[in-house]
Amino acid sequence: MIDIFRSFSASSIVLSAAITLLASPASVAQPVRSMATEPSAFTSDLRYRLGPGDRVRMSVFKIPGYEGVAEVIADGTASFPRIGSVPVAGLTLDQARARISKAYTRYLRRPIVSLDLVYARPMRITVTGEVQRPGLYSLDRSGSFQLDSAGDTTGSAPTTIQSSGWPTMVEAIQKAGGITARGDLRAVVLKRQLGPGPQRELRVNFWEALKDGKQIENPILFDGDVVMVAAADEISYPDLIKIGASTFAPDTISVNVVGEVTRPGVVRVRANSLLSNAVLGAGGFVKERASVSNVQLLRLEPNGTITQKQVRFSPSDPLGSDNNPALREGDVIVVNRNRRSAFNDAVRATLEPVGPVINAASLLRLLGVN
Repeated sequence: MIDIFRSFSASSIVLSAAITLLASPASVAQPVRSMATEPSAFTSDLRYRLGPGDRVRMSVFKIPGYEGVAEVIADGTASFPRIGSVPVAGLTLDQARARISKAYTRYLRRPIVSLDLVYARPMRITVTGEVQRPGLYSLDRSGSFQLDSAGDTTGSAPTTIQSSGWPTMVEAIQKAGGITARGDLRAVVLKRQLGPGPQRELRVNFWEALKDGKQIENPILFDGDVVMVAAADEISYPDLIKIGASTFAPDTISVNVVGEVTRPGVVRVRANSLLSNAVLGAGGFVKERASVSNVQLLRLEPNGTITQKQVRFSPSDPLGSDNNPALREGDVIVVNRNRRSAFNDAVRATLEPVGPVINAASLLRLLGVN
């Protein structure tokens, strides 16, 4: 009887395990996701590490004269009462407190050290890829900075962005002037070096926040982080309009409109504006001289080549169509003359050199000189 019971129990256990395995979601083939792509896994093991420019307040419990504020200097050390300089760069607050406590054991019995961060140094980060001004930047914990207009030489007032708290990925992109028309908000990459191990990456899809209002984590930056905005393969014009109106894009861009327009020169338009917006911003066509069907768009590509496209000025064409494309920083729009104006200008240029001769001959005839 006991053997039957044991056999039945073992069978039940095996059957129960099989049912659990079949019902478990893990039994279904799932795409493998790297831990580096999970924001929680990317930031859970991170603690602030001291570096040059940080200021800390140190005190020893019930020991007067052993307190003060010290700054971490360029060599990574901070100076404290009695023990002098202590290397603290690269340490967390707990690690630095333990090292300071150990140094004080030479003079005190069982010192209880308190260590607090009173000023955090600016974060030195790198922003690369499809942003207006790639480079190295310093971001403070709080204050304000300006979402500058791309290529602004007119001194126009840019949009001011208020910032408070620890710097984030979005603020880094804004600091770099915003994304270009080719920037892909669906795959913004944050790269971070954690100790001697391999560099970790986190991909954030900010486009979901703009498109659907989805709550997206905006990771806090650490000193030495790299933010990279990739180039999009293709973006629809309605999406460009939405991106251009957001704080991810520059306040305005500069394009040159030359030729038969009322006010030729540099025109400032909103990011991802239409070609027709720039022409109208330059005062529109010069009547009876401009060619509506012969407008050229010149663009300097990232690889150094210049593309040239002939379009027909048609503000009523669909947004982002061939005749009404979205503009990028530095585009040149050439409004050519129509055939009649070109012919008249050519005739005038031909006759101008002989004009004085004809006038002189007519004057001699009037004076009766043969």
